Amino acid sequence: MMSSSLRHIHFIGIGGTAMAATAVALQEKGFTVTGSDENVYPPMSTFLAERGLTVFNGYKESNLAEAPDLVVVGNALSRGNPEVEAILEKKLHYCSLPELLKEFFIRGKRSIVVAGTHGKTTTTSLLTWVFEHNGLNPSYMIGGIPTNLGQGARFTDSPWFIIEGDEYDTSFFDKRSKFVHYLPEVALINNLEFDHADIFENLAAIQTSFKRLIQLIPRNGLLLANGDEPNLSGMLDIKHCPVQRFGLGAPNDRQATSLQLRSDESSFQLQGETYTIPLIGELNVRNALAVAACAIHCGLAPSQIQSAFQTFLGIKRRMEVRGEPDGIAIVDDFGHHPTAIRETLIALRIKYPNRLLWAVFEPRSNTTRRNVFQSELADALKLADASVVAQVARLELLKPSDRLDPDRLIQELRATGRPAAYLPDANTIAQHLLTESRTGDVICIFSNGGFGGLHEKLIKGLSSRAQS
Repeated sequence: MMSSSLRHIHFIGIGGTAMAATAVALQEKGFTVTGSDENVYPPMSTFLAERGLTVFNGYKESNLAEAPDLVVVGNALSRGNPEVEAILEKKLHYCSLPELLKEFFIRGKRSIVVAGTHGKTTTTSLLTWVFEHNGLNPSYMIGGIPTNLGQGARFTDSPWFIIEGDEYDTSFFDKRSKFVHYLPEVALINNLEFDHADIFENLAAIQTSFKRLIQLIPRNGLLLANGDEPNLSGMLDIKHCPVQRFGLGAPNDRQATSLQLRSDESSFQLQGETYTIPLIGELNVRNALAVAACAIHCGLAPSQIQSAFQTFLGIKRRMEVRGEPDGIAIVDDFGHHPTAIRETLIALRIKYPNRLLWAVFEPRSNTTRRNVFQSELADALKLADASVVAQVARLELLKPSDRLDPDRLIQELRATGRPAAYLPDANTIAQHLLTESRTGDVICIFSNGGFGGLHEKLIKGLSSRAQS
């Protein structure tokens, strides 16, 4: 795929976190990079604008008028898209993002693939920072923007490549999971639950995809897996590569003990060493444990790992405090799975003890728009003191029998005595919260999209309320 004549690369669907990060990294390497997308929202829209990258608003055949040397097709694109139709008709060179990464950047490197249903972005970011902080200058690809690193991708001459391994499908022309392209030397699997109901029929189908990843680990590599995860246990009895289990339970090879969960940090012990991270909650202890186990395997000392942990600044959209207007903390979280929502709310209870906690949820992912997690969502949101649920996104694309039932969800929440409201859009939700919230509250907004600018509307409205 790599060619000395390759100059102009065009990204269709450039607003995705990984697509945008790769596009900017390629621009920094001297390529001419353009892209197109619809409704790009912060932080990626800001990220692209700050770096002066040309982004066409909307998908049009004219965006390809200069005939790019290579077109990278985002995995959200499908037949019928004007640019997809044009590249097929004109027989332009095209590939998926995982293919581009594999052939341009990963081949020949020592690849560490971080996979699992939850915590991938945090774990990948923390592991990358451990390597970066200790002068190893790794290449990396992360589906978010780590504060320490400033961008989600970088390609260097280092032998190390650290990548977030997504189980979602690669593209409309390649239905395998993205992570099968990433040539793992080390595969780190944090947890495994049912998700992505639009492409996986059931948990067994997801397990099959993870088995394919495991089959790619070479004999001199390592499978590093969460030994406490029951959905993984049956997949770890393999002979083709070494296996290490990590977790909180006694049978694990790398066991975290002496957990301390505080409002501003968490700590644990591993093999007699104490590690402290400025992250909240048990899920982040598990993430940090996985990072420590992986870094030790790769040759780093406990003191090097702890030094990096102490200076880790987190990731945008992962329990990120966007502001505290009128004494109300506005928290932005990417959580779009009941387990992630539950763990974030538990962590916020630790971070903000004795403060009233709101959960504002947008059913936007292809799984939470459906009713597969109807009961689980209610159980997760019950951990908040009050909840607001937005209208199911792209409602018209789902059969009524498949849709999440917001009325039932609200009834289950109200049955616990907690206030709950089903409101259609960001404007209505913002007005509700401006009326009902009080100084000292914490409002956590869960969405894997822009949520109609709800965060900004609340910050602006609460700031005005404080001045009146």
